[in-house]
Amino acid sequence: MATQIMPPETDALQKTRVPEPCTVVVFGAAGDLVTRKLMPSLFHLARGNHLAENTLIVGVDRVDTNTDTYRKDVAKGQARAPGLQTMMLPKPKDWDGFVKNLYYFRGDLGNAKDFAALSEYIDKLEKERGMKNKRRLFYLALPPTVFSIALKGLHEAKLVGNSTRSEGNWARVIVEKPFGRDLESALKLNTLVRSVLKEKETYRIDHYLGKETVQNVLFFRFANAIFEPLWNHNQIEHVQITAAEPLGVEKRGSYYEEAGAMRDMIQNHLMQVLALVAMEPPVSFEAESIRDEKVKVLKSLRPILPKDALSETCRGQYGPGRVGRNEVPGYRDEPNVKPDSSTETYVAVRAFVDNWRWAGTPFYLRAGKRLAKADTEVAIHFRKAPHIMFKGLEFPPSCNMLVLQIQPNDGISLSFEAKVPGSDSRVKTVNMHFRYPEAFHVENPSAYERLLVDAMLGDQTLFIRSDEVEAAWRFITPIHQGWSEAPPPTFPNYKAGTWGPAICDEWLAKEGREWHNQ
Repeated sequence: MATQIMPPETDALQKTRVPEPCTVVVFGAAGDLVTRKLMPSLFHLARGNHLAENTLIVGVDRVDTNTDTYRKDVAKGQARAPGLQTMMLPKPKDWDGFVKNLYYFRGDLGNAKDFAALSEYIDKLEKERGMKNKRRLFYLALPPTVFSIALKGLHEAKLVGNSTRSEGNWARVIVEKPFGRDLESALKLNTLVRSVLKEKETYRIDHYLGKETVQNVLFFRFANAIFEPLWNHNQIEHVQITAAEPLGVEKRGSYYEEAGAMRDMIQNHLMQVLALVAMEPPVSFEAESIRDEKVKVLKSLRPILPKDALSETCRGQYGPGRVGRNEVPGYRDEPNVKPDSSTETYVAVRAFVDNWRWAGTPFYLRAGKRLAKADTEVAIHFRKAPHIMFKGLEFPPSCNMLVLQIQPNDGISLSFEAKVPGSDSRVKTVNMHFRYPEAFHVENPSAYERLLVDAMLGDQTLFIRSDEVEAAWRFITPIHQGWSEAPPPTFPNYKAGTWGPAICDEWLAKEGREWHNQ
């Protein structure tokens, strides 16, 4: 009788990870991010038994409400969000077990007494639950303008810092993007953070790194022997990293006027994806080893000087148009947007990683709003094969291409050339597809679920280190300087519902390339 070999149950990469009981304190508890993302994610984690039963959640905001009302609002206001094995729509009773651990504290960030009162409130809740250790995760779901105020308040109330570092206790802080608006402000913010927290206590979050397909870049590259030998400038002609959205700025006009597509998408999300695609194999699967290699990529980016900003980038802003069946306004007609705004809602950047592996291979980073459809992907364009032996045959203009689809249809596809059946010698491009739902028959957890659990466990692999932030801003800031020194662009220059400005298609076509639009 054959012996059946079972995989070890203690395999760290396979077993379910459940953090120890802790208190999650969410600032900005009445805000949009918390309502749409964080609370559904925490609920899904609790429902899937990924949180310890005694995990406390304390929402903090200046809105005048109380715990009972807040619990009802959270349960009542939740629409279904993609999450951990939640194929069935939660029923109201499903929230009962979750909201019993949910509390609300009304406080003003500008009032030191409120921070002291919050500290006493958390102590009281933990004592009632019999929680002997002080393990606290503070989530700053706040505008970047008040990050420093919140950090100083936490420190002065001794909720973070030296007083929290005794054995068995910890205090960690999750900081939302954007982390600064240029290199100077990022350096100042990092200096403030270092004065209050250690790097191992600081979790700069970028939710793109929590997406399954983004994480799978590491496994796809380094767990499969067939692709890594091809992952270099000898075999790859160029790489396109795209984040296309059909949505406009919605109610975020004030924020977007300050950010624009470059700060909102390129500096953080897409540069993080670039780092994972281009990095060297880390020495281990540990957080610092992976983050070390990402930083090396960002430091290897060829600088774009202000004088070259217009030639190495392409910008756009959407005008009125049609998205699906709906007529939509132009960016300048959106709420809280200047009528003569020169803020970009579309941007493309040509970047080069000047190292041995990628010498001469361009990476095109592209992000835009009000585009034809939702599509976030990495398209790896391989070099064309020499077709000398196929004289007289017509080959498709495309080359072999590997597409890592991040959203909305998470998966991977590979295109290659094949002979069309029949007596004629004709060639056609065909595709092999892999899709997460079809392969695993489960719904992917939301990005925030993975990242929240990691922060509770003290795993910083998918969070951004201080030198990563600074390296990214060193690349981006000169581009903004170059834009500011040039005449204002002629905006709007693309209709809502299209794939962006024609000038950006022409910009790429000059190099004999075209955008991969799904």
